[in-house]
Amino acid sequence: MAKTISINPVTRIEGHARITIYTDDGGKVTNAEFHVNEFRGFEKFCEGRVYTEMPSITPRICGICPTSHALASVKACEDIQQVKIPPTGELLRRLIELGQLISSHALSFYHLSAPDMLLGFDSDPALRNIVGIAVKHPDIAVKGIRLRKFGQEISERLTGKKIHLLGIVAGGMAYALREDDRQALLAWIPEALESSKAALELFKKFREENKQFVDSFASYPTLYMGTVKPDGTHEVYDGIIRMVDENGKVLRDFKAQEYLDVIAERAQDFSYLKFPYYKPFGIDKGHYRVGPLARLNVASKMATPLAQKEFEAYKAITGGKPNHGTFYYHYARLIELLGAVEQVKAILDDPQVTSTNVQSLARRNKSEGIGSCEAPRGTLFHHYKVDEGGMLTKVNLLIATGQNNLGMNRSVLEVAKAYVNGKEVKEGALNRVEAAIRCYDPCLSCSTHAIGSMPMVMEVLGPDGSLLNSVRRDG
Repeated sequence: MAKTISINPVTRIEGHARITIYTDDGGKVTNAEFHVNEFRGFEKFCEGRVYTEMPSITPRICGICPTSHALASVKACEDIQQVKIPPTGELLRRLIELGQLISSHALSFYHLSAPDMLLGFDSDPALRNIVGIAVKHPDIAVKGIRLRKFGQEISERLTGKKIHLLGIVAGGMAYALREDDRQALLAWIPEALESSKAALELFKKFREENKQFVDSFASYPTLYMGTVKPDGTHEVYDGIIRMVDENGKVLRDFKAQEYLDVIAERAQDFSYLKFPYYKPFGIDKGHYRVGPLARLNVASKMATPLAQKEFEAYKAITGGKPNHGTFYYHYARLIELLGAVEQVKAILDDPQVTSTNVQSLARRNKSEGIGSCEAPRGTLFHHYKVDEGGMLTKVNLLIATGQNNLGMNRSVLEVAKAYVNGKEVKEGALNRVEAAIRCYDPCLSCSTHAIGSMPMVMEVLGPDGSLLNSVRRDG
C-alpha cells in the first residue's frame, strides 16, 4: 500500500520543521516535502519604529547570526542617510562579521553534521550528537567548542555581548577596539587556524572513504548566487551580488538595491517558508541556491592564501565548473572557515583597527533604503521604507534560508529516492534525509515572516489518527 512517512521533528537544525515522504504501492518514493512549522511576524511589528532602531532590534531575530541582521539592517539605514562610514568602522564591522561566520560554521560542522561523519549515519540516534562525539572523540569535540567560543569572543570584545549584540550603528560603530582586546584575540589565532585545518582534514578523509556517497548525495544542477568583489574574489561584507547558471556563466551582477528586479517569491500551502526564485527565469527554471557552496561557485578566488589553496583543490573536483553536490556545502563551509580566521588576523594586524574614529553622523536623506551582506547561510537583504519623520512604514526581509527553500525541498526528495524504501523504513535512511537539510544549515527562526499570502490549515484528528475536520485560512 501507498504510505506517508513523517520525520517530525527534523533534528540538529535551528528551528522547527518536519519532512513528509510519500511512497507508492511498491514502496518507491514519489514525492517529499520540507515543512517549516513556525511563523514569526518580525517585518510587521517593526512598522512604526524609528528606522535607526533596526540595527538593535533585528539581531533579536536570531541567536546564531545576529551580526548579519545588524549589518544588513545598518546598511539599509545608511542607504536612507546616504552616509559613508570611516575606514576603521568598516574594519570593525568586517571583524565582527567574520567572528560570527567562524562561530556559526564551527557550530554547523562540529556540533550538527560531524556526528554523522564520525559516528555513522546508522549509529544510535541517542548518541549521534555532540555528546556522542565528546565521548568517542573528545579532542574533536573540544576543537569545535573552542572554535565557536573564539568567534563569539570577537563579538564580546567589540560590543560587550556574544549574541544579540549592540554597537553596530548607522554611520559605523559605537565602540572602538581596545589594544588589550586586540592582543587577546590575536593570541587565539594559532589555535583557531589549527582547529579549522583539522575540520577540513576530517571532511576530506570522510570524502576519500565515501566518495560515491558524497558525490551523489542530492547532486543536481541549479543557479547560484553570492557576493564577490569586482574582480570575483570571495566576499562576505560588501561587494556586487552575482548570479551564475549551472555552468558558471554569469547571468547578472547587481547591487542590493536591485534585488526586486532579480528575485521573486511564491508561497506554498505546506510551509510557512516562501519559495524565492530568479525572476527572469520564472519559478520552474529559476531555482537558485545561496550559502557556502554558492559563494564558492560564484567566486573566482579566495581572499587569503591558505583558503585559496583549499579553494583550488575544491574547484579541481569539477574542473572549475560549479559543484552541484549538496554534501559539498560542508567542504565549502570549512574553506570559508579557514579563510575567515586568516582574515581576522589580517584585520587585527592593521594599524587602523584601534583608531577611535569609528562613526560618521547623518540624518534621513531618502525615504527608502536597502542593505545586504552574506550571512553564514547566504545572501541576506533588508529593505525599509520610512515616512518624513523617519518612522518605518514597510519592512521586507529576504533571508538566506528562504532562498534555499527550493533547494532543501529538492534535496530531501533526491535523498529520499536514493535511500528510503516504503516497505522497510530504516532510521538510518531517514537520518540521511535529515542530513540533506543539515547541509544547508538552515536558520528557520530567521526565515519565516509575513509578506504575502500566508495560508494556515488547522486539522482535527481522531484517536486513531483519522482526519475529523480541517479549517483553512488564506492571507
